[in-house]
Amino acid sequence: MENITLTPFFVVGLAVSTSNDPGKAAIDIPALWARFISENIASKLDNKLGDEVYSIYTDYEGDFTQPYTTVIGYAVQNLDQIPEGMRGVTIAGGAYQKHALKGNLNEGLVYNAWIDIWKSGVSRAYTTDFEVYGEKSQNREAAEVDIFIAVR
Repeated sequence: MENITLTPFFVVGLAVSTSNDPGKAAIDIPALWARFISENIASKLDNKLGDEVYSIYTDYEGDFTQPYTTVIGYAVQNLDQIPEGMRGVTIAGGAYQKHALKGNLNEGLVYNAWIDIWKSGVSRAYTTDFEVYGEKSQNREAAEVDIFIAVR
């Protein structure tokens, strides 16, 4: 875990409202990923900045036990062009806690990291948190994924 300061940036992608209630996010988020892949979202964004995929958690209605919105998409130059059916998100600059994960995505690498974060007692801002899936996340058995948590 590392404390860092980020500058603001923008992401456009597909969104779903969900919660961590039993069975809710476990159904909604994989379905959103399937849609993201099948609809080839990258091909619909003219101002995409890179190939990293961002899974964003925002619009928290409270803490992690309350409803929130997940957006899966790509960093873009600005939010001037948001294709129909997609959502634009501004990742606020400021203090974040970075968790660099290495391991097997098929064995719950990311989900298990979130459980640890929820239990950690870190003073979260509950503004916008996100995961970054870059080139090193492509090997599912030996993936590297970063989680960024907005902190107070």
